[in-house]
Amino acid sequence: EDPSLERHFKGHRDAVTSVDFSCAKKQLVSGSMDSSLMIWSMKPQMRAYRFLGHKDAVLCVQFSPSGHLVASGSRDKTVRLWIPSVKGESTVFKAHTGTVRSVHFSSDGQSLVTASDDKTIKVWTVHRQKFLFSLSQHINWVRCARFSPDGRLIVSSSDDKTVKLWDKTSRECIHSFCEHGGFVNHVDFHPSGTCIAAGGTDSTVKLWDVRMNRLLQHYQGNSVVNSLSFHPSGNYLVTASSDSTLKILDLLEGRLLYTLHGHQGPATCVAFSRDGDLFASGGSDEQVMVWKTNFDADYGDVVKPQKYSSSVDGTHGTGSEMDCGIHHKKTKTQDSVRTQEQQEEETSLANTLEHIMGQLDVLTQTVSILEQRLTLTEDKLKECLETQQKIIQNKTN
Repeated sequence: EDPSLERHFKGHRDAVTSVDFSCAKKQLVSGSMDSSLMIWSMKPQMRAYRFLGHKDAVLCVQFSPSGHLVASGSRDKTVRLWIPSVKGESTVFKAHTGTVRSVHFSSDGQSLVTASDDKTIKVWTVHRQKFLFSLSQHINWVRCARFSPDGRLIVSSSDDKTVKLWDKTSRECIHSFCEHGGFVNHVDFHPSGTCIAAGGTDSTVKLWDVRMNRLLQHYQGNSVVNSLSFHPSGNYLVTASSDSTLKILDLLEGRLLYTLHGHQGPATCVAFSRDGDLFASGGSDEQVMVWKTNFDADYGDVVKPQKYSSSVDGTHGTGSEMDCGIHHKKTKTQDSVRTQEQQEEETSLANTLEHIMGQLDVLTQTVSILEQRLTLTEDKLKECLETQQKIIQNKTN
């Protein structure tokens, strides 16, 4: 069955720049050139929330892994962390000296990486938004930065036509990929963490193995690639292009699978849900669209987090071997099937841990909001005292 358009949301007053699903698919967040974020409920007839706070275009949004926080970056040079509830409270920090184009949480939700027109990538703690370190070898705007699934690496893409791979511990650039012929708009890690995909203004999507630093697959399109997202199985990649289309690439076969038409004007952003059943797209037509994937649901165990073997069957895309944890469908054997009880126990534990992490996120954010309010109150008190002192001095004179 082909992918199908499920819903479309209207509410933004300018181009949509970024979309992301919460972990449980209950909510979808979008950022826009209209300086707002919208939180859309996936339940029918539920109202959307509009979050206002940024003073200029919002260029990037992302839910934290627990779904209890949303990060946003803006042309106003700030990053905000929001609690995605009716109140829409947020903390703000001056992140860069230029437009913030990308925000991304680490998989444990503890760190945030940001990328900016000031040519730097910065890493922060989510708790109290403390600055940790900066990466600065790009010589033009940095469009996108992402943590690897295990959090050890960072990948970035830039208008200097390079994709750079960084070691988070040593804070050094360990490789630069220079095959793109134009600005590189978007980059992301394959779910296995062993390869990356990037798309840009040269209308291509390129996949590299980050262990061997070699090009694996190359797709030539007809239009600028603005955004891309891996399916959680790692077998598919969806792209959003300026020719208004979304394209789904089959990475096993190394070919284009679908071209989807829906947006009127450039498709600017796209993202799969965490389970891969849905994907969302945004465009310059101010619309957010939600699509049902409808892929053959037999991904087997690939969708579940697992260690990927490097000795998988190779596949060929434009003559290059694909060996980056992309798995062909497997038939389950009796040995590999876990008991129902074990699976239920693990799911229950995972849910409990996720709930605890989520509550910690909210508590951290609430403390940060209170701290900011206290600082503002202190500043106002100081102003009042200074004014009173001046009045007293004037009277005595």
